[in-house]
Parts: sequence; structure tokens; C-alpha cells
Amino acid sequence: MAILVTGGAGYIGSHTCVELLNNGFQIVVVDNLINSSEKAIERVKEITGKSFPFYKADISDRKALKEIFESEKIDSVIHFAGLKAVGESVSMPLEYYMNNVMGTLVLCDVMREYGVKDIVFSSSATVYGNPETVPIKEDFPLSATNPYGRTKLMIEQILQDLYVSDNLWNIVILRYFNPVGAHDSGKIGEDPKDIPNNLVPYITQVAVGKLECLGIFGDDYDTHDGTGVRDYIHVVDLALGHVKAIEKLKEKKGVLIYNLGTGKGYSVLDMVKSFEKVVGKEIRYEFKPRRPGDVAICYADPSRAEKELGWKAVRDLAKMCEDAWRWQKNNPNGYD
Repeated sequence: MAILVTGGAGYIGSHTCVELLNNGFQIVVVDNLINSSEKAIERVKEITGKSFPFYKADISDRKALKEIFESEKIDSVIHFAGLKAVGESVSMPLEYYMNNVMGTLVLCDVMREYGVKDIVFSSSATVYGNPETVPIKEDFPLSATNPYGRTKLMIEQILQDLYVSDNLWNIVILRYFNPVGAHDSGKIGEDPKDIPNNLVPYITQVAVGKLECLGIFGDDYDTHDGTGVRDYIHVVDLALGHVKAIEKLKEKKGVLIYNLGTGKGYSVLDMVKSFEKVVGKEIRYEFKPRRPGDVAICYADPSRAEKELGWKAVRDLAKMCEDAWRWQKNNPNGYD
């Protein structure tokens, strides 16, 4: 039996495919390649020495999904597929609701039709909105501040409603903090299609000379250096969290929710300095006004995942920077 990985050619999806294959799981990947590249799929095969079926399709295409469920023996799903930029979601809310929420509804409906009721869902710390305190625990109040976060929150609620209606569903919701880094082979990594939305590809592209200067949003937050503090987690640690989540599904526990983070907060400037050490050169940056909706400090309490999944993030900030830099150096134009 195989795990269907939706969005498996994406940044987190491709790294998770590697760890699933390395842990002996069979996978089937579906991705529409809008924000990703089929080269990531080829590289996953190279890294692991294993092959698997890949379908270029959109999860909101019911006919295409049904064909996959007809052709493959699927017993569970890891659902990554979706649009994921906070800023873009503010200017394109309808696209986000259609792609993320409608896509998930079609996926769950087809799963139900084929009797597949085990799913791991890729959620996000954005569902916590502006938390009152840190570290953030799973039982904190939920209140997303942008359309991207609201799509994640809606999907979480849809999945929980599904379980209430039918207790045969087993659902693990993983709320990620800030994934960074790359596989240490340097063959797969984060490949933003245009100017990066996320800090690390922005820094690496400045370091490699692709961009002139890093824009840092806000220097007057109530933090140790005035810049925003986030919980950065190595993408390989995050991928291994999904392997643990798939194993947990077998226990048939209903709905389980876990934060995946390190439990440590680093500021934007901490990250810049760590990168400068790794690349041995200065990263040019300039301060810009705060972005609406950005919070000052956000980091996880990952103790539930440690206790119940036996999972812990072990790769440190220096390792995140080294691996991200190796990927950027080896692939200055991403997968192109």
C-alpha cells in the first residue's frame, strides 16, 4: 500500500518524500507544478535510488484524482498541496480559498469514495494569529490574520467535522513554524519562482549576487535587536515529523494536533549573522516598514510532539544556514 503525497514536488513535500522512501514507505506523488518543478521529483529519485509514480494533476480535478485512486493502492494521504504566500493571499484571496479549501474538499470527498480515511495535513503556525504569549501550545486560541492562515484554519475545522461525522477517519494536523534549510546532498531545496517571500532564500540570493540587498521589515519590535523573532526549523527535521505522523496514524486515535518547531526563537538579524559566518561574507540589508499582520515574536512549544510522536528537531541554526547555502551555490537558478 502507498501514501499519496499531494504537493510532493514542493519544498517541504520533496524533502518529506525523501524521508518516507528512506524509511521504507511506498509513495505516489501528485502535484500541479504551479509553484514547483518536476526536477524535484527526479532529484528525490536520485537521492534515494528509488522510483515511484508521479502524476501531474490538480487536486481540485476530481476526475484526475479518481484516476490516481483507481490506478494505485493508496491507504493514506499527506496533504501539502496549496498556495502558501501570506502577502499574495491578501491580494488574491479568492484564488487562495479556491485552491486551498476547494482543493481539500475534493480530495477528502474522493478519499471518502475510495474508503481512504487516514490523512496528515500540512497546517501552519499562522492559525494562531497574534498569540498573547510564547511559547505557543496547541490549545492556544486560533485566529488567523490573513487569507492564507484562514484557509489553513478552515481546513483544520473541515477535517475535525469530518471526524465527528465518521469516527473511522484518522487525522494528524501538523502546525509548522518556519521551515528553512535544504537536504544535505544539495540536490533539493527551496526554489521560489520570483522574489522570495521567505527570509532564507532571500538571504541566500543576496549572498550569491542574484539580489542586491535584503529588506528587513521592522526594526522597532520589542525584541532583543528590534527585528522579528521566529522559530526556524530545518526542513529535514520537519520532514521526519511527517514520517512520525504517518506511523502515529496506525494507532487510530482520531484527530491529533502537533506543533512542529524547535521551541527556540531567533531574530531576523540572528539569522543574517549566522549566514554571514557560513558564507564568509557580509549580507547587505536595509530596514523597511513593518508589514501589516506581522507579529513580533512567535515560537513553538513542541513538547507534545516530542512526548507523543517521539520527534524532536535536532538540526541547529548553523546547519540550517550551511545546507541552505549549499543548495543555493549548487543551484543558483533553482531547478531551472
